[in-house]
Amino acid sequence: TQFSNRALNHVMNFPVAKGLGAFVKVWPTDWLYFSMAGIDPYARVSRTGFDTGFHGPAHFVGNWEFGLTPKFESANGKLPGNYKFGWWYNPRVLTVFKNTLGGSLRTETENGGVGFYLSFDQMVWKENNDPKDKQGLGLFFNYGFAHGDVNRVEHFWSLGGQYQGLIPTRDKDVLGLGVAQSMLSNQYRHEINSRADRETVYELYYAIQITPWCAITPDVQVITNPGGTKDARDALVGGVRVKIDF
Repeated sequence: TQFSNRALNHVMNFPVAKGLGAFVKVWPTDWLYFSMAGIDPYARVSRTGFDTGFHGPAHFVGNWEFGLTPKFESANGKLPGNYKFGWWYNPRVLTVFKNTLGGSLRTETENGGVGFYLSFDQMVWKENNDPKDKQGLGLFFNYGFAHGDVNRVEHFWSLGGQYQGLIPTRDKDVLGLGVAQSMLSNQYRHEINSRADRETVYELYYAIQITPWCAITPDVQVITNPGGTKDARDALVGGVRVKIDF
């Protein structure tokens, strides 16, 4: 979650909804869970949410997920991991990607869309066996799929890792490196924009823990084909983030 680019914090073709909703999570064991959520997709910042959440068709952005949370034994203690498998339903009316020949053909829409995602993260090495010490190397991988007839990003993946305490005496500092790619759909490319391709993000950061309540994180990003088009120039982005916990 310390990456600055959203593509390394989220599955980019997962439908986003912020509104009234309900969520339940069930743990049959301490290493297996199942969760369900339904969120109002029509909420607006300027409205209360009650008029959209409890009126009209009973539509919602639905999410179903089951996950495994193993802790593998190692010479330096347990290595925690999270393995998530989920799918979603989006009830919004979506426009099908279609070349209307300047308006001479009828625009088509589709009611609802579905997709799925995978999200894995695993600590693979610890520096010592202190259960409260998080120094070591962790890796992650994410993948998401959405139907390409109505979603610009059909396939998405990201992977990377972070190492806490890489430099001696800097036990709280974190070094992170990640790569993410949003692959635009074939139908969007054939029907709407022949120059559509894929956007790739590379990010490197180093979080410096100045005090227990303050961290400064410089980072650098390289983005190829910004926006997923071959006509865009590659971008180099640098930044510094300051985090203060009260």
